[in-house]
Amino acid sequence: MKRAIYPGSFDPITLGHLDVIRRASFMFDELTVCVLDNKAKTSLFSVEERVKMITDATADLLNVNVDYYSGLLIDYAKQNNLHIAIRGLRAVTDFEYELQIAQTNKELSNGSLDTVFLTTSLEYSYLSSSAVKEIAAFNGDISKFVTPEVCKLLKEKYKR
Repeated sequence: MKRAIYPGSFDPITLGHLDVIRRASFMFDELTVCVLDNKAKTSLFSVEERVKMITDATADLLNVNVDYYSGLLIDYAKQNNLHIAIRGLRAVTDFEYELQIAQTNKELSNGSLDTVFLTTSLEYSYLSSSAVKEIAAFNGDISKFVTPEVCKLLKEKYKR
C-alpha cells in the first residue's frame, strides 16, 4: 500500500491546499493530511478547528485522513510508518525553501523520508493562507480562495 503525508499549518486551508490534497489522493492509496501544532507560532485557528476544516473539506475523499502533530515531521512519520511527504510548490522561491526542508528531513530520518513536490495548479499559484487572512481581516471577498465553510469561519474570526 502506497501511503503519504501532507504536512502543514493550514491556517486556514485554501483551495490551493485542497487542489494538492485531491491530486495526491489519486497518487497514493492513503493520504494523511497532518496539521502542524506549532506552539511557537500564533495561529488564527486552533489545531482542532483546522483539523475539522480539513476533515469537512475532504469528506468526499475516502482515502484521505486528517491528523495533527506537535514536533518534528520525521518523528510523526516514523511513528506512523510513513516514508513519503507531499509538498506543494507555487514558485521558485518555494522550491528553495522546501528543498532545504526536504533534504534536512531526509538526513534526520536516516534516509527513510522522501519528499514529493507537486506544483500548484496555475489558478492557485499566487494563493497563500497569509494572503487570505489579510484579505479577510479587511473584509475583502475571499470566496474564490477558500470553501464556503472556511469563508464563514474567517468572517466570524474577524467580526469587529
